[in-house]
Amino acid sequence: MEKLKVKLSIVSACLNEKQRRIFFAAEARYIGRGGKVLISTLTGMSRPTLDRGMKELDAGIDSSSGKIRQSGAGRKKRTEQYPDLKGALESLVEPLASGDPESALRWTIKSCHTLSKELTSMGYTVGKTTVSHLLSELGYSLQSNTKGLEGESHPDRNMQFEFINYQCKKFIKDHHPVISVDTKKKENIGNYKNTGQEYRPKGNARKVNGHDFAKAKASPYGIYDIEANKGFVNVGQNFDTSQFAVNSIRQWWELCGKITYPQVRKILITADSGGSNGYRRRQWKYELQRFADESGLEISVCHFPPGTSKWNKIEHKMFSQISLNWRGQPLVDYETVVNLIGGTKNDKGLTVSCMLDETEYKKGIIISEGQMEKINLKKRVFHGEWNYIIKPTKM
Repeated sequence: MEKLKVKLSIVSACLNEKQRRIFFAAEARYIGRGGKVLISTLTGMSRPTLDRGMKELDAGIDSSSGKIRQSGAGRKKRTEQYPDLKGALESLVEPLASGDPESALRWTIKSCHTLSKELTSMGYTVGKTTVSHLLSELGYSLQSNTKGLEGESHPDRNMQFEFINYQCKKFIKDHHPVISVDTKKKENIGNYKNTGQEYRPKGNARKVNGHDFAKAKASPYGIYDIEANKGFVNVGQNFDTSQFAVNSIRQWWELCGKITYPQVRKILITADSGGSNGYRRRQWKYELQRFADESGLEISVCHFPPGTSKWNKIEHKMFSQISLNWRGQPLVDYETVVNLIGGTKNDKGLTVSCMLDETEYKKGIIISEGQMEKINLKKRVFHGEWNYIIKPTKM
């Protein structure tokens, strides 16, 4: 019996599913009485499967055929049954999606079970296992908790995400530009260590300074066009002020924006709640008013809630790609920074242009109450401190 088990094991390893079923059925029939029980015990093949093999033997089916199952057998993939299933799933996840700015990974705070129920209510009959596979294909993954919040979670956080998502879709549908803006972390200029690794001859690692006492710094302010999947970075040499932030947006508009969108009179800016483009910054709003007057644009602004700066599109769509592009390479001078940022691209079609801003920006500029009163700002009904519109004063 042991020899028979070894024989069956060796031969079955060379057969496909159909051939194996017919071979085991033939052996059971050769043994005679008790053959099916014995073969089932030795191989683990079920009795019904052996019965099917015997029927195929009696019917004279050619086991050498390259086809294992009958035509049309097997269940169709849900994505074949519902061609727009991935898009529907993405629409459920996107408003609440998150990602580390230094990583291409994304994750979702909705469970597969919840997403499955929501999809079913939309007319897609899918289980949580299918949802899990689709999320993986879309670039999402399940993550454990990590320290990433910059403050306490606001009770209206998710509602603000959904509001931003609605505004972005509305502007894009109307062919108005939607830009995500932020300042990337300051970088040391000089022969200093840069995080990451690069390919070099074995045993010939690049030598850099042992201490990072850099006097020169680079402040890359980025603008990411969500619909066009194109980025623009203005590299500052001194302070990251609101004047610098808005001037970066101004440079993007002059060099890229109005070329891509020659007819538009409205833009939407999504920004963090803090930093040089924070919603409490008077200079931010004052400079946006100046830009609106110069360009004639109506500027809508939506800020992400406090503690969610890493959820901004620019972080995982553009800044992560820049970090990957210059990993392990010392940023020895400003020209190197501009060239490395300008050479950033990925297989999704992202391209980034970059320029060096030599303007000297001053800190501590005070915007008076009188200047604030002249700003043509309209707050939206929902969280007007985060969501507002600045129109040209002549309108």
